[in-house]
Amino acid sequence: MKKLPLLLAGIAMTLYGTADACTNFIVTRGASTDGSAMVSYAADSHQLYGALYHTPAGRYKTGAMLPVYEWDTGRYLTDIPQVATTYSTVGNMNEHSLIIGETTYGGRSELADPTGKIDYGSLIYITLQRAKTAREAIATIADLADTYGYASSGESFSIVDRDEAWIMELIGKGFADDGQGGNRHKGIVWVARRIPDGYVSAHANQARITTFPLDDPENCLYAPDVISFAREKGYFNGTDAEFSFSDTYAPLDFSGMRGCEARVWAFFRTVADGMDQYLDYALGHNPKNRMPLWVKPRTKVSPKTVFDGMRDHYEGTPIDLRKDLGAGGHNCPYRWRPMTFEVDGVEYTNERATATQQTGFWFVAQARPQLPDDMGILWFGVDDAATSCLTPIYCCSTEVPECLSLDNGSMLDYTPTSAFWLFNRVTNFAYMRYDMIEADIRKVTDKWENDALQTQVPLVDAAAAQLPAKKRTRYLTDYSVRTAQALFDRWAKLDRYLLLKYMDGNVKSEHSDVVAYLDGEGGPAHFVDNGNGKQIPGKIQFPGYNEKWKRAVAADNGEILKVVK
Repeated sequence: MKKLPLLLAGIAMTLYGTADACTNFIVTRGASTDGSAMVSYAADSHQLYGALYHTPAGRYKTGAMLPVYEWDTGRYLTDIPQVATTYSTVGNMNEHSLIIGETTYGGRSELADPTGKIDYGSLIYITLQRAKTAREAIATIADLADTYGYASSGESFSIVDRDEAWIMELIGKGFADDGQGGNRHKGIVWVARRIPDGYVSAHANQARITTFPLDDPENCLYAPDVISFAREKGYFNGTDAEFSFSDTYAPLDFSGMRGCEARVWAFFRTVADGMDQYLDYALGHNPKNRMPLWVKPRTKVSPKTVFDGMRDHYEGTPIDLRKDLGAGGHNCPYRWRPMTFEVDGVEYTNERATATQQTGFWFVAQARPQLPDDMGILWFGVDDAATSCLTPIYCCSTEVPECLSLDNGSMLDYTPTSAFWLFNRVTNFAYMRYDMIEADIRKVTDKWENDALQTQVPLVDAAAAQLPAKKRTRYLTDYSVRTAQALFDRWAKLDRYLLLKYMDGNVKSEHSDVVAYLDGEGGPAHFVDNGNGKQIPGKIQFPGYNEKWKRAVAADNGEILKVVK
């Protein structure tokens, strides 16, 4: 998603105050517990309606054209020639298990091209229809941007297939009149690095590729003018070996560290040792102590670890969002926008964690080389990752569940059959008493995801792998659609349960666990008969507020509130 504005002057306030941002984690196949390569992505935007996109495979006659619309706005950009054959896609994954995610870092404002005709979203979704492998995808992205002009700001892409995992970072070259009304600087400068097998990487709205090898095409690809163009613009005058893409095209600042790189640090410290040495960098205090582009995990990383990494609020760190007074009386790990505030002329930051309220959709995608290439899985969810749940969508799926359809509701059109609106109902209720309600939601999430990972998906895999391709596609599509609808139904029941239990700020005592209740075993509260044939709650608890909140209120207005005896 378009996250960070382009301005570098006054950038600390401008970048960190932006409304939108995304996060990508990348796990190579040698670093995962099941041999899959994984990419996570949260599409974070206050304007984005969370839905699952699907494009069917196609065959086209010579001369067919493809209209291009800007993904963020729907603005028509241009028509480009269609290729003869395209691949089926579901979300950010295609039928060959190619996965592409992104985060926007912005970069130098003068490198925006107002005449560009291919935006970053179109690069993703057109490339997924045209490429089978990560290397093909890198070449396709570069060719599309160079041929038609790049219409967005600086981007980092996660590009992963069944064998390789890459980070590609790119930015436009601005506009220079060629004397005929065209742009002689049309296109992009870029660099792509292959993540070594057995390692993990991440990016979160800050360009991360610094120096790179110039003679290792197996592991590093780049635009031929990536360095010479920087020299021409006066951005760089060192030796080629000293050239840093990030430092040249997206210089690091406080916001890049605290608002962006801190999310990478949070994931790295979850899976790898030695990351506390970069705390001052994550806090935005020491740009010289830069984190590596990738790290080796202490143990192999499971899909569930990646799922839960996307739910992070810096828990257990000095910037744990639950700990300061901003968390209110119920330890809420969110800070509503804007991202900065001022008191007595001093500017302060509201933390930007990986899990955030404005997520439209999110996923963890798995390319699984041990299975046919049409059996990759897009674990897909909508709304805030911390209080939502992922459901498995096989990459060969030819249908989208109704509850996840782009045609079912919008940001200004509530519909009760939309997963986006249902999950937002539950999540926004949870924000009110987060320390209690989130725990109930997490029980349901963990049960659902662990059952799917450990039991359901292995059984489906075993059955599907024995089927011929067409029957396998139908079988996996049916499973994906049916399972997504089952999650929707379960969440609708959870919605009712939470309202019944936590209505009006009190808590009704339970005699059964929330998961047992959703499975049809018992009710959410202990009831007694009032003598008139009606049931009423047998016990209601009034848990009040946390100690920090009580002390803050006493300090603020204690003389008025004090009980006189």
